[in-house]
Amino acid sequence: MPLVLTQSDFRANLTKYLDQVNDDEVIYIIRSNSRLVAFLSQDKLYWMKKALQSKEDSLEYVIARDQLIQRHELPEDSIVESTDDYWKQFK
Repeated sequence: MPLVLTQSDFRANLTKYLDQVNDDEVIYIIRSNSRLVAFLSQDKLYWMKKALQSKEDSLEYVIARDQLIQRHELPEDSIVESTDDYWKQFK
C-alpha cells in the first residue's frame, strides 16, 4: 500500500522512507503547491518501463509482467481450467 506523506515529514525521516522505497514501497509526497511527487525503487521503475516498451506477445513483456506481479504491482493471472476446448485452440 503506497504511503502519502507531507514534504516536511519525508524530509524529517528521509533515511527511514528511502529504506522503505528500496523495499519496494511507493511513497507519494504532497508538496505545498498541491502537486505530488512519487518515489519508487529503481528496480520497480525498470520493470514498469520494460513492460510498457515491450510488445505484448514478446518474452521481454512476459518477464517484465511477471516481475511486476511478484512486486504486487499487477494482480496475479487467473488460473485457466484445463479442458479439451482449451487445448484444442493450440492445434
